[in-house]
Amino acid sequence: MAGPVQSIERAAAILRLLASGPRRLGLGEVAASLGLAKGTTHGILRTLQHIDFVEQDPATGKYQLGAALLHLGTSYLDVNELRSRSINWSDALAARSGEAVRLGTPLEGRVLIVHHVFRPDDTLQTLDVGALLPPHASSLGKVLLAFGSLPVEPVVEAGLEAYTRHTLAAPERLTRALAEVRELGWAAEVQEMITGEAGIAAPIRGHGGLVVGAVGVSGTVERICDSQGIPLPGLVTQVRHAARAISRDLGATRW
Repeated sequence: MAGPVQSIERAAAILRLLASGPRRLGLGEVAASLGLAKGTTHGILRTLQHIDFVEQDPATGKYQLGAALLHLGTSYLDVNELRSRSINWSDALAARSGEAVRLGTPLEGRVLIVHHVFRPDDTLQTLDVGALLPPHASSLGKVLLAFGSLPVEPVVEAGLEAYTRHTLAAPERLTRALAEVRELGWAAEVQEMITGEAGIAAPIRGHGGLVVGAVGVSGTVERICDSQGIPLPGLVTQVRHAARAISRDLGATRW
């Protein structure tokens, strides 16, 4: 097996050093602290600066962590807090509903599944954590679009792919659907991404009431909807209760 890449190890060491103290560090300080040549250190710092992982103070020439790296760190913490706060409620929702439960957050115009509880039966299931869903064709995504966690315009401009004949592939249809989601406080998908499958989702709010994610159930149309294809009221209530409970744990005071 290949060994560690030295340049990456050195870059990581520089980032750890910059993160370990409250002040900016100069080139010489970084090089001396890590036992590296100034030329090597400068090359790594320039690369890290180019990708916004490191910033250089124009007045002093000293370095600090960059905005891009700080944003990644904040996103990681936010997602992990959301997941940790939701685990018990998601497990309970799966047990009560008898359906699979997924938790989604926005990522680069799509929905990232950050937590997935299997349907509590013996059927074969695939873990969806890490999967990216199209927002216009998923109940989780509709929630994020409707409440502003995902901007609608870029999604429309990228093209609304029709996964089935039920997909909201026309912008005007999506606009009407999102208005309904805002009015109802929850979203549904009925055979819009996969024929024969349906889902229900509700918004999760954090401090200040901002929507930071969505939680929902998914399964076959026959289990999620009635004979007319309308989501079962009991499942809607269970999903909304779970979303509100997670929101309370995240510090939301109203929704």
